[in-house]
Amino acid sequence: MAAVLHTASGDVFCKGASVDAPTAWTHRREAQLNQFVPPIAPRIRWHIATGGWVVNGFDRALGRHVDVTPGSPDLPVLASTLTMMSTVRAPAAMIQPATARWAAAIAPDLVDGDILIHTDATPKNYVIEGNSISVVDWSAPCRGAAWIDTALMVIRLIRAGHTPDRAEQWAGLVPAWSSAPRHAVTAFVEQSARRLNNRAQTSPAVHLRELAQAATSWASART
Repeated sequence: MAAVLHTASGDVFCKGASVDAPTAWTHRREAQLNQFVPPIAPRIRWHIATGGWVVNGFDRALGRHVDVTPGSPDLPVLASTLTMMSTVRAPAAMIQPATARWAAAIAPDLVDGDILIHTDATPKNYVIEGNSISVVDWSAPCRGAAWIDTALMVIRLIRAGHTPDRAEQWAGLVPAWSSAPRHAVTAFVEQSARRLNNRAQTSPAVHLRELAQAATSWASART
């Protein structure tokens, strides 16, 4: 479930799941990790585990989902947000390393690092109001190379209509991306294309097919 609660002390974004749901662990993990996420993430107000449910309440992120289509005025703000995110150190404990998350498909040293990576680059998780962005849903972060979140967002830009070259030009606004080893990024893009294509073959979700096409297009452009 997800809802906005209008209370005497202000609005609260509330989300949760039954304790036996496959996603219940993500709500517990997000509550545990909220103290480590950057200031652009809404603060947790409470975590409740009772009555067969696990529920979190957060400060409400005001605004709309970021627009990543070509020519969007949101793109420079998004690049600035990713630049800030690429400097946030991950805690030594509790966070899965990127070397483990992608171990089956990419050499661990290519994605290794000590930065807190959000990993879920859907524009729905980037809520913009004015010239500031709130980044929500820190339920599956990892610890890795500073350029990973930007790479994941490039796939979203290509899906939204950017060419791979133009999407990479935008990514160049993020210093961590500009200094990333080219061979590491290329290997990551190729792995992302394989992973998304495998998921698209086993799911009817249209967005997975579109993301797979975007990642494949990008991988082809880089090689």
